[in-house]
Amino acid sequence: MTEQTTASHRGTSGDDPGRPSTIRGLIKACRPKQWAKNVLVFVAPAAAGVLDDPYYLKHTLVGFVAFCAVSSATYLLNDTLDVESDRRHPTKCRRPIASGVVPIPLALALAAVLAVLGCALAGFISWQLLAVVAGYAVLTTCYSAFLKQVPILDLVILSAGFILRLLGGAYAAGVEVSEWFLLVSLFGSMFIAAAKRYAEKRELGDRAAELRPTLGEYSFEFLALVRTSAIAAVTMSYCLWAVERGQMHGGAATPWIQLSIIPFVIAILRYALLVDQGHGSAPEEVFAEDRMMQLMGVLLALFLFVGLYL
Repeated sequence: MTEQTTASHRGTSGDDPGRPSTIRGLIKACRPKQWAKNVLVFVAPAAAGVLDDPYYLKHTLVGFVAFCAVSSATYLLNDTLDVESDRRHPTKCRRPIASGVVPIPLALALAAVLAVLGCALAGFISWQLLAVVAGYAVLTTCYSAFLKQVPILDLVILSAGFILRLLGGAYAAGVEVSEWFLLVSLFGSMFIAAAKRYAEKRELGDRAAELRPTLGEYSFEFLALVRTSAIAAVTMSYCLWAVERGQMHGGAATPWIQLSIIPFVIAILRYALLVDQGHGSAPEEVFAEDRMMQLMGVLLALFLFVGLYL
């Protein structure tokens, strides 16, 4: 009788831990920390010098929200497809879907809602942005389903996710993207992707191939080669973009845009060092926790803001 009374009390008092746990689990499964990657949507409009105009800023913000919604949908789908392998992973086993906090049908339902919402927002801005957002969703879904098991292609698709965010920002604001800017995006994304795989392989050790088959195909030397090549290419491309852009802005007495090369190169090298030290499997955490990366990011943004807007 006492147990029944207690159970009844829990049911009527709103203290049932299951419901709030599921809600918190859903929020966590949407990975709001990963939305930091969608800040890339602002890069092309910022580089074009139009974010001080409310019209362009509003459209870029809508593009950002669209990518956040669709990316969360793909994370939910990915965690649903990977539920069994995640349960064997030393850290991913704590993800809400893998741990059983969030039921799979609920996760799939929310994924569908977020995907439709994101595409609807993108379509409200332009069909080009809708095409990019929908392409991102399809590509990421294919990656989660089977392409992440294919060596090289998994690196290319990881890189493509960053590039599509950058292109999405350009289409949201209706600005053009220079060839050098595209090269910076391409090689910068490849560097991040190779660094992520390198850090994951190092972190998982002997279980790397079991938990992610492509890691068994990659050697540390190969991933280091890709990182080194990408660093050289992205550094050269950014330098050429900064010089070209600085000349377009009249070659002021103080070349602020060209000066942005300094914090950019330092940030790249700092990230490479952190990866060698065992970090980098979660790029957003590196940027959120490393003070030097944050300082270089602020300086880079400051130099570009002064050079492009003042």
